Amino acid sequence: MKKTFLFLALASIAITSCRKDDVEELAPEVSIETQNSYDNEAAQKFLETHAFDSKGNLKDYVATDTTLVKLASLSPITLPSGVIYVVRPGAQPSPGTTIAGTDILRLMSTSVTYIATNTDSKIAFTSPYVFKNTIAGSGIPEVDPAYFNVKQSVLDNATGDLAKQRGFYEIEGFKEALQKFKAFNIPDESNYNLQGAIIVPSRAAFARDAHFNYSGISFKDRSFVFSFQVYKNTPR
Repeated sequence: MKKTFLFLALASIAITSCRKDDVEELAPEVSIETQNSYDNEAAQKFLETHAFDSKGNLKDYVATDTTLVKLASLSPITLPSGVIYVVRPGAQPSPGTTIAGTDILRLMSTSVTYIATNTDSKIAFTSPYVFKNTIAGSGIPEVDPAYFNVKQSVLDNATGDLAKQRGFYEIEGFKEALQKFKAFNIPDESNYNLQGAIIVPSRAAFARDAHFNYSGISFKDRSFVFSFQVYKNTPR
């Protein structure tokens, strides 16, 4: 019996390890310039192959589905940083509240992180990993996410030099693009209607730098794709 339990325990560890390896499977490291190029091309491909559903979630674009409009046809805007944002038509607050970089947000979102790779001469986002999903999770907005703006008290109380830096926590490109949108002013229990998408290339996320352990995996060379709705913002 003990041997059986030992076998099952070892099998469980092996399965868990394999799953983590699947997520963190590392593509051969390329130069930063090449990775940036992969990120750009993969982002453009994502715009061509994805669309918003009726609630603003991102889904595969199917040309025969006349209810879908691919993201590339919704006038995506590319910032100098390489970040791309897409405003979802008919899903913006009126008039809405301007978002500042230090605001406390109540954020409903689904976000996935990818690595842009070149496989058989095809460049695309691969190795998807869910970063945040409040819709499938709690069903209520995330409050004051540190990847948008980390609290000053966290920096002040940190013990290491890296942990005292904003870039250790914040996804710079997400913070930049989100301020192009406006916040709603609705209760947490309100039904969601996501207002847009943001694609952050790895160079505008954590690049190859050390970062806070948000998910138990490394975000080295990883791009992020967010679909979101800012339920409310409050000046800090």
